[in-house]
Amino acid sequence: MKTSSLPFGPDYLSGAVRYCTGFVRSTLAVCSLIASPLTLADINGVVVDATTKLPIAQAYVTLNGQPTQTDSNGKFNFPTITVNTSSHSPAATASHDIRVRSIGYQRHLQNLPADLAAQSAAPLRIELTPFVPQALYLSVYGIGSGVLRPAALNVIEKQSPNALVIDVKGDAGLVGYKSDIPMTAQIGARKVTTVRDMKGLLDELRGKGVYTIARIVTFKDNLLARTKPELAIRTKTGEIFQDREGLAWADPFQPEVWEYNLQLAEEAARLGFDEVQFDYIRFPDTRGLKFSKENTEENRVAAITGFLTAARQRIEPYNVFLGADIFGYACWNTNDTEIGQRLEDLAKPLDVISPMLYPSGFQFGIPGYRNPVQNSHEIIYLSLKRAQERTGLKPVHFRPWLQAFRDYAFDRRVFGPEEIQQQISASDKFGAGGWMMWNPRNVYSAEAYMPSTRYTLQEQESLGAESSGAAKQN
Repeated sequence: MKTSSLPFGPDYLSGAVRYCTGFVRSTLAVCSLIASPLTLADINGVVVDATTKLPIAQAYVTLNGQPTQTDSNGKFNFPTITVNTSSHSPAATASHDIRVRSIGYQRHLQNLPADLAAQSAAPLRIELTPFVPQALYLSVYGIGSGVLRPAALNVIEKQSPNALVIDVKGDAGLVGYKSDIPMTAQIGARKVTTVRDMKGLLDELRGKGVYTIARIVTFKDNLLARTKPELAIRTKTGEIFQDREGLAWADPFQPEVWEYNLQLAEEAARLGFDEVQFDYIRFPDTRGLKFSKENTEENRVAAITGFLTAARQRIEPYNVFLGADIFGYACWNTNDTEIGQRLEDLAKPLDVISPMLYPSGFQFGIPGYRNPVQNSHEIIYLSLKRAQERTGLKPVHFRPWLQAFRDYAFDRRVFGPEEIQQQISASDKFGAGGWMMWNPRNVYSAEAYMPSTRYTLQEQESLGAESSGAAKQN
């Protein structure tokens, strides 16, 4: 068991004595609280790196469902807050806990001592432990498989991966666990159960030190679009649009489509996922389609970034990270690639940007490299550098999807250990906030994932400065 790579700080699973009239429901939420208002007076503190002891700027700190961020010195402050403890909202149930996160670190939950409810106390000192997810992907069916899931966990146990991307809503719109969201039953998304107890599974994975990412396939939703055709994207002739796989898509402009996916995101956060990741967070890459609004670049960008902003607000009380998958060419294209993904706009609401940097997907290559599968390292590294230069974000905010499947566009080569290590090496050299491996069959070879070089955040920034000139020359 990799206890050293637990995605939570040492206090995250600690017990706590609660000043309340019920009993402790779990270490992540308080029991039923006294009905009278509770005042938390002027709580302040500092967030630092547990290894270097340096302050962490712009860390998110949440108390009573209200978020703030640390300043350049890692300091935060909450003025006097009155808590309505009779409420059962996420904010109320978290009222005795302070939750902290910063990209590149483990999430942290700290139980406030009871005397903080009555008076100001000494500033809190919160230490975050560095953590960089290196993930394997399991589909709706893969996560429930008695063969594929143990095999993936065996790779995690023995090699460098420490995280799983798990389908909450898969490519066909299926939700493979018992969901409390009525829409899942209404549209037939609950036809198949592959995980009988998702919360129990997440608890088990957490105990093994596995960071969990909830993948939600967003606007590509065959079940939603066909069951509720008024929400579907249409062709010029008025028929329901079908992509190359014969699957229908829901209209990204429709509020009801937003709400369904936001509910899934909140449920994933409530179940205990460390991160919510939206895939197919875009418009179809097909021209001439009909939507409920005019199909302009500004409207598309507003829809995608607006949805992500709403998602951040929805899941903020749960202290989970927010990520999204984007086209690889979105790192290079200065427009929205006609799908609503304009890189500079995407950077604002997200903790993690995940470009899909599969060499096979770069059918036109990139400047200086016309055969991507022969230059996997350059494709990964230079695409990430271009994205960083455009957004001004630190490298840790990028976590690419890498290719762990046979090439389909060039020479049909198998992407085995050597090709996979070339990609990982490029991602590590850039200083990315980890990586994720995509294999649609959910089959991963242990020898491809030997422990790789990791850099501290300070080393990442230094590497980025040294290599930016080389990136610009290509």
